[in-house]
Amino acid sequence: MLAPCPGRGGVYGRGVSTSIAVLGSTGSIGTQTLDIARADPDRYDVVAIGAATSVDALAEQAAEFRPALVALADDARAAELRDRLPAGTELVAGDDALAAASTEADCVINGVVGFAGLPVTLASLAAGKRLGLANKESLIAAGPIVQPLRDVAGAELVPVDSEHCALHQCLRANDEPERVDRLVLTASGGPFRGRSAADLAEVTIEDALAHPTWSMGPKITVDSSTLMNKGLEVIEAQELFGIGVDRIDVVVQPQSVVHSMVAYSDGSTIAQLSMPDMRLCIGYALAYPDRLTLPYGPVDWSAALQLDFEPPDRATFACLDLAYDAGREGETAPAWLSAANEVVVDAFLTGRIRWIEIAEILKEALAAYDGTKASDIEAVLQADRTSRAVTRKLVDGKAAA
Repeated sequence: MLAPCPGRGGVYGRGVSTSIAVLGSTGSIGTQTLDIARADPDRYDVVAIGAATSVDALAEQAAEFRPALVALADDARAAELRDRLPAGTELVAGDDALAAASTEADCVINGVVGFAGLPVTLASLAAGKRLGLANKESLIAAGPIVQPLRDVAGAELVPVDSEHCALHQCLRANDEPERVDRLVLTASGGPFRGRSAADLAEVTIEDALAHPTWSMGPKITVDSSTLMNKGLEVIEAQELFGIGVDRIDVVVQPQSVVHSMVAYSDGSTIAQLSMPDMRLCIGYALAYPDRLTLPYGPVDWSAALQLDFEPPDRATFACLDLAYDAGREGETAPAWLSAANEVVVDAFLTGRIRWIEIAEILKEALAAYDGTKASDIEAVLQADRTSRAVTRKLVDGKAAA
């Protein structure tokens, strides 16, 4: 088991400006990171920003924050962006641009969506940076490759997902890893909580994107609606904290106030609570092992508050158990499932398949897993490519039926 994330000695960054690189800066995590920097400019200096294709948004962010470096993955649009950057701001473009930008700061926030975020994770840790990780695919798809880099001098991985951020905080209350009994990940239940499979036969894209408590990008919101998001978080927790998936539980907490819990050997359970606000989690990663001085999502304990807990409906939301299966299999099985999931979610969002077909296709895709060992990054990339090809054929079959 990994150590339970104790803080470094002393207080990081108090009275000292921390330089930050925000990759995926135009997405939900990135824009909320910039909210924090905007609110406390003396403490956080944005030195690098980057995105895949969002030229207009990057130009606006660069004009406001005047970073030393802007990264654009889409090389074809580099000339369009270069002329809109402020004097003194360098542009890097191309497939390696986001990873290159991740070495420029004390702390990197990886808010890149999907498998494309893996190079940022690898480059940040290899350079000995503190990495605030919101890109779960990095650990899900390539956990065995990422793990050795966590031992690089200066490298720190602080999770930004609300559930893993909560676990990280709860584990700091414990000095003995062997006293951890179970990790308990909470789920909102998504927009379809309480509905049966029959009820979900004809749900629309708009229905799936109507999350009751969180404002997220479309891919993650659809994952929340299927509970695949929670299943992938189980795999991520296994990689982050060194605890096998069979000691990680999922419980539905519809108010999204209890963000996760750790149960200990003496019967105690420690939970982290706050109102839904991702800026708290992002700020935790930026300030770690200190905390922000500005509150995000505080609970008003003077008002009435109801907290409900219920088990997930694993029959209706079959994606959850598919993720447990991939986590138990290990090696490149999580990469295979994550890649397949990206394909089917895209197919759903583009209207090619129905919501209820997501789990059906993923079950078939996982059954076709070829058992490739996670020996190196190329093996992970090959598993990703093969899974996508297999899954696209399955999607084509469903779409043509």
